[in-house]
Amino acid sequence: MKANVCCWFEIPVENMNRAVKFYETVFNFKINVQNFGEELMGWFPFTNIKNSPNSGGSLIYNPKHYTPSTNGTLIYLASQTNNVSNELSRVELAGGNVIIEKKIISEEIGFMGVFIDTEGNRIAVHSTK
Repeated sequence: MKANVCCWFEIPVENMNRAVKFYETVFNFKINVQNFGEELMGWFPFTNIKNSPNSGGSLIYNPKHYTPSTNGTLIYLASQTNNVSNELSRVELAGGNVIIEKKIISEEIGFMGVFIDTEGNRIAVHSTK
């Protein structure tokens, strides 16, 4: 396989400003918001996809086609500090809710935690430490 299966993801939001503030606070990075007519997209920082094993993604506002949900697909975002506890410690302060505290997946894979964001999405965070 030449690339990971996932190449892009979109997290639905009901309020772009609120969602941007939440994710910037929890992950300590900046999100670039772009207007595409019917859609607003808040791009997570990413490297050139050809040179990175991870995928890029965005927040997306388009109430016709996207609805936040705690059911269905679960996206794992990479801890920016390689310690899930750091991001999870900022979730509630940013307006979200931690539903699974840091726990080990396996020694080889690392750790994970899960939260509900301000928009009502269930999102996981992963780290190797």
